Amino acid sequence: MIDRRDNPEFLNEFLDYMVSIQNKSRNTVKEYNYDLVHFFKFLLYQYRLVDVKSEKEIKEMDIQHVTNMSFDVIKRVKLQDIHAFLSYLERVYDSKATTRARKVASIRVYFNYLTAKANRLEINPTQNLESPKLGKRLPKYLSQEESMSLLTTIRGNQTDRNEERDYAITTLFLNCGMRLSELVGISLKDIDFGEAKLNVIGKGNKERTIYLNNACIRAINDYLPVRPKQVIKDEDGKEPLFVSERRQRISNRNVQKIIKEELLRAGLDTKKYSVHKLRHTAATLMYQNGVDIRALQELLGHESIATTQIYTHVNNDQIRSAVDSNPLANFEAKKG
Repeated sequence: MIDRRDNPEFLNEFLDYMVSIQNKSRNTVKEYNYDLVHFFKFLLYQYRLVDVKSEKEIKEMDIQHVTNMSFDVIKRVKLQDIHAFLSYLERVYDSKATTRARKVASIRVYFNYLTAKANRLEINPTQNLESPKLGKRLPKYLSQEESMSLLTTIRGNQTDRNEERDYAITTLFLNCGMRLSELVGISLKDIDFGEAKLNVIGKGNKERTIYLNNACIRAINDYLPVRPKQVIKDEDGKEPLFVSERRQRISNRNVQKIIKEELLRAGLDTKKYSVHKLRHTAATLMYQNGVDIRALQELLGHESIATTQIYTHVNNDQIRSAVDSNPLANFEAKKG
């Protein structure tokens, strides 16, 4: 857990701006904090301002070195230093291109703030910074049969006193394609049973409506009678829908643990599938069954249609069928 008291003031000023003006979510700001502290530690090593003997020790550096860091260190940063940081991530941690791309995004946003908003720097070292090229990967998802098997496995677990809760959680993931943070954040007041819909807070604190089908309504209605009666409300008075054994809002980590255990029980590969893959599953199954790409974009809460278009892939059977349907598929010219 990151403690703001460990940050230099010039970092906290940026985080405050992202929260108060840019309205970024708590998770996004936490990622900025984590990425930038790691980058600052690397700079201290790079400029030989701390007694750290090898790159492998950078991440475990005493946080006080960062806390007491002078802004003069930031003023020294050149594009080559950022490239060196990305190279270090690949060498020492074998970081994937997606991870390095996230670091690039955090660093770019920070220096854009310093130059364009805070006016603390005249030259932006990230002006010509490129993101690592990402190979196009098709999203992994459960088939319709695997999805039904997962739900059946949860329903059949008579020894689990949280069966109704876990079934409702999985049903919402597989039917609505919501994000983990969105599901965890659902409060009772967010649900409109009369209209069969609920409101969730997505990325960038943007609110959107998700409509509930019969499976979702039934799963929630089955869960509510067995949900603890005395629930600990949030500090703002909201009453969470899904609660833990401690009768408080269930955590992201707890939901991830639940889904992993249920995937294992269903005989599904947990190295291949996860909570986020259930979101991919919902999106893919809906698209394959005729849902318009624009409607899918709205449902998933994507800002750009380009993000949603990863679900327009077709499976191998469809490709094989397309080739077999070629009118030349069975034609063979006779030898002369």
